[in-house]
Amino acid sequence: MKSINLYVPNMSCASCVAKIESAFSKVNLKGGNGNAISARVNLADKQVQVFGDITPETAIELIKGVGYDSEQMLDARKGAAKKEADEVKEYRTRVIQASIGLGLGVPLMLWGLLGGEMMVNNANQQLAWGVVGLVTFIVMATTGRHFFQGMLRAIKARSANMDTLIALGTSAAWIYSMLVVIAPEWFPADTRHVYFEASVMILGLINLGHALELRARGKTSEAVQRLLGLQANTAIRVTDTGDEEVEIDQISLGDHLRLRPGDKVALDGEIVSGQTLINESMLTGEPVPVHKAPADSVSAGTVNGNGSIIYQVTAGATESKLAKIIELVQQAQTSKMPIGRLTDKISAYFVPVVIVIALLSSAIWYLFGPEPALSHALVVLTSVLIIACPCALGLATPMSIMVSVGRAAKMGVLVRNGEALQTASKVTTVVLDKTGTITQGAPEVTEFIVLQSDVDKHDLLSDIAALEQHSEHPLASAIIAKAKLSSILLKEPEQFTNVQGRGITGVVAGIEYTIGNMSLMQQIGLDDFSAYQAQVSLLASQGQTPVFVARDQKLIAIIGISDPIKEDAVAAVAAMKKSGLKVVLLTGDNEQTAQAVANVVGITSVFANVLPQQKQQKVIELQQAGEVVAMVGDGINDAPALMSADIGLAMGSGTDIAIESADFTLLSARLMVVAETLLLAKASMKNIKQNLFGAFIYNSLGIPLAAGVLFPFTGMLLSPVIAGAAMAMSSLTVVSNANRLRKTKLV
Repeated sequence: MKSINLYVPNMSCASCVAKIESAFSKVNLKGGNGNAISARVNLADKQVQVFGDITPETAIELIKGVGYDSEQMLDARKGAAKKEADEVKEYRTRVIQASIGLGLGVPLMLWGLLGGEMMVNNANQQLAWGVVGLVTFIVMATTGRHFFQGMLRAIKARSANMDTLIALGTSAAWIYSMLVVIAPEWFPADTRHVYFEASVMILGLINLGHALELRARGKTSEAVQRLLGLQANTAIRVTDTGDEEVEIDQISLGDHLRLRPGDKVALDGEIVSGQTLINESMLTGEPVPVHKAPADSVSAGTVNGNGSIIYQVTAGATESKLAKIIELVQQAQTSKMPIGRLTDKISAYFVPVVIVIALLSSAIWYLFGPEPALSHALVVLTSVLIIACPCALGLATPMSIMVSVGRAAKMGVLVRNGEALQTASKVTTVVLDKTGTITQGAPEVTEFIVLQSDVDKHDLLSDIAALEQHSEHPLASAIIAKAKLSSILLKEPEQFTNVQGRGITGVVAGIEYTIGNMSLMQQIGLDDFSAYQAQVSLLASQGQTPVFVARDQKLIAIIGISDPIKEDAVAAVAAMKKSGLKVVLLTGDNEQTAQAVANVVGITSVFANVLPQQKQQKVIELQQAGEVVAMVGDGINDAPALMSADIGLAMGSGTDIAIESADFTLLSARLMVVAETLLLAKASMKNIKQNLFGAFIYNSLGIPLAAGVLFPFTGMLLSPVIAGAAMAMSSLTVVSNANRLRKTKLV
């Protein structure tokens, strides 16, 4: 689904997210269901993805209508560079603002703590504190301007956000103090206390917290930055007049590009001349370079070895595999989890409710509290407004999703959305296909047994290969490779039919062939295999798959095809079982071959001779038995089972529809990645729950404490300065905890 990407630099809290998403929801209500428009907001990355029939200009206006400026990100790389530059600039600004605020606030606070007079009782004190008040006003205007601007934008949009709380809290303390200075006679003697230090200290601490948060946030988006960094800016185009270096956007489909040793592949293409080794680890996680020759494909972002090749461009910059991977990762990072929906609902009402609580609390203190009631009421009002932190709530889920999706991308795993990540954390059973999942998916013919003495082996192989060249089954490639090794030129059959899950039938040179498994042989009436049972059993016990060949409905040959087991298969299955997962082997292969493979890798639950639709039924049966099922397959013949499973993990190169349809696409061929992905999902959910618990507990305890519930027991009220420090630390704690996922040990 195509989307519009918008950068919204002024988003700061969960209330911002709720307002922006609500603005797009209201468009749907006005326009009806025929104009389905939705927005996904990534607070951690300050981006909004808009889906549906809407122009960028309209989307920008909608966001502006709720108080935020935005701009469209047409080029992901340039957009990321701009965002990084903005964050560097913002970090420096926040550090300067924090230094100024704390530079004035700390001395004022120490003055009070060390016995200095904080009351206004005579003309000299009025003059001195008046000067301090003016200096404080200048500092507030300098260090807190962005908070006050944010509050004004929110007021224009008839809403409230975190900026509203900070601006109201610091303004209340300053206005009260200035009124005490200007007209002390209006106040009882014991309430003539000034709180200038609170205003500037709060702004200083919050700015410091934001600066530290910006540094921590930068680490969460490093995965996308790494992927964007793989994109080349220029390429060498081969022309009739010689080579020329051109910008990527000047290259057209069909152009021939030269790839020199050590250069990045600029765009997806197909090699037309030369051979080389290509390092694809940045996309697949596979450390071993892949040999490439004419007719082989190359992917943008991969790195050439020592060879030199010329390749033809087959996809533009926005259609390359790398571009699709970047888009998918960014979409996953902006997606929401079901666990985050409660947060969204709370965030929509959070700020207005906090303002009401602050006003009610201060009113109760003023009307019923002990003397000096007015001072106590002001402290409570300021502390409640300042300590409430919608930031921590808003960042709790998206920060963890960003880090998790980013780490998965580094592992060679594309996560479709946050919901898939949450479901994967609950998986109890992993169902593995055999070919290409447990085995390498590169089968080879190891036995070719001709059962009839009058059959020429070379001619038979030629006819079989002629049919198999039209089959998509992995075993077909082994037979074709065998034919090519025997220098057989492939011919075209007169007729070809694919029998899903069983094999193929066809006619070559007027002869009818049936090639496939025992089930297909039985389907055409060949039931008696007793004469060949010993040979079939021997092949199966060695982990070879027997392929039966019948000519004119008579069995004439058995082909033994072996597919080597992946090097990490044993360790991967052991890791899954160690983490408490049940592992099931589900294959269309025969019982003996499947059992031989299962015995090697340590799987005890095996379902063999299963057709694609039966694979789907087996998955449903496991679900009905109470299991949460993850299906791992190649995304083609396993498609029904992948779709029916709670979570589908498609093993593949990332070039086919698997990227679009699977919950997880594994670009790496390692089976261990499956175990790591499921363990990462569990670690992610644990991290999110920690963040949400911390954010909810912080606000649930912090607001009552600021309101003074402990005053009857301690005789003390929470200082607004402490409230400001706590508010800054709550967001920083959430971001830091999410970043732990980057280094969490999985296996």
